[in-house]
Amino acid sequence: MRDRALWIAVALYAGLFTWLGAIRYAAHRNFVDFGIFAQTTASAFGCFCNAIEGSHWAFHFSPILYAAGAAIWMWHSPLVLVALQAIAGALTIPPIYGLIERRAGTAVARFGAVVVALYPALAGLVFNDFHENGFAPAAVAWMLWAFDAQMYRATFVLALVTLAIKEDQAIFLAVAGALGAWRYRNERAGRVSLAIAIVSLAVLALFFGVIQPHAAANPQWSPTRFYAWSPSDLRALVPGGILARLGFAALVFVPLLLLPFRSRWMWLAAAPLAEVLLSRMSTTYTLGTHYAGAWLGYVLVAFALAVRELPRPAASRVLAWCIALCVVELAVANPLHPGLNLHARAARDNELDALLAALPRGISIATQEEAYTHLALDDPFARLLPEDPSVQTDACFLLTDAAYPESPRLQEYGPTVDLLVNQGAYVPIFARAGITLYRSTGRCR
Repeated sequence: MRDRALWIAVALYAGLFTWLGAIRYAAHRNFVDFGIFAQTTASAFGCFCNAIEGSHWAFHFSPILYAAGAAIWMWHSPLVLVALQAIAGALTIPPIYGLIERRAGTAVARFGAVVVALYPALAGLVFNDFHENGFAPAAVAWMLWAFDAQMYRATFVLALVTLAIKEDQAIFLAVAGALGAWRYRNERAGRVSLAIAIVSLAVLALFFGVIQPHAAANPQWSPTRFYAWSPSDLRALVPGGILARLGFAALVFVPLLLLPFRSRWMWLAAAPLAEVLLSRMSTTYTLGTHYAGAWLGYVLVAFALAVRELPRPAASRVLAWCIALCVVELAVANPLHPGLNLHARAARDNELDALLAALPRGISIATQEEAYTHLALDDPFARLLPEDPSVQTDACFLLTDAAYPESPRLQEYGPTVDLLVNQGAYVPIFARAGITLYRSTGRCR
């Protein structure tokens, strides 16, 4: 772990994805989640809320966001969130290196680190909009690295960090802790595992029994929509749904040459993978989304523990194949979608940013994704246009930008904006280069 090459690679990885994320942000290619988390972290020491969800506690148990809020307080820039996620992704590399190096030596560990750095699933998570899940792979990998080294106090502290990321990690650690308590019964490792399982269950009871019901206007936990299977969902499983899940599994495990399945530690990934594969919505088992954060750390640890059991000459050859397969996947199925998300700022980007900079801070405004993500950090009242065209927004101002015709919210709500203007509910007060700003003629908030 004192290998200078390792830490240079970590710094380069973090720098690369911070740079790529900055390009994406400048080109207005972020989506709703970036705005949600910008508002949540900006209000971390206040309401801990955003204009889409209300209180974030109503949706997720994520105390880790207070750390992001502290960073935003010190360096007030949306790129802080980009950098934090890039650093978190980069910090997934050292524990995997360390797990391999313990038995296989530095040369093999370096090969393993390259695999992690090129692994498409991790790259897609890091490049995606900032999300609490972005912290999970590193936290999980470091926790299991410490457990493998019999550093049990560090294991417990890192388990607490993992529990602070999102409530589903409490489910996974409750399962993992129970498995560890049984596997290492009558040993200190078993007692530590049992303690982690008990604390995890306590976190679940606290969140679902106290915090979430208190914070939520609707007592139903939002993620349950992923598992509200209907007869039509079940019919869609054959063959399309099953093939989609098999394709996801291929993208996850083929670049790793199925090595995680050679380690019994792969059982720790069973619950996280079940969370995404049992969803009725394909978003959870699509690379390039934040849901990969749920299982990535567990899969990579199983991969590392399988690699270090291989004979050294064979391990180097196997990892060389993994590197090649990662490169192939990045070439043919890149979860970053660089052609769509990475391009230089255009005239339309400059026009939109100029108008957004001229708006007063803190106004009640509903707009589309491209503008919302750039307003969110400084305007707690900025929100999206409604998803449902039958809903009338109560924002004081509406902003549309026809220069981004692919915007889902503009497509969904644009006709309703025209109808509201025809009815006299809103009047245009500014129009240039496809951008139109409307003001309400009635009461608004």
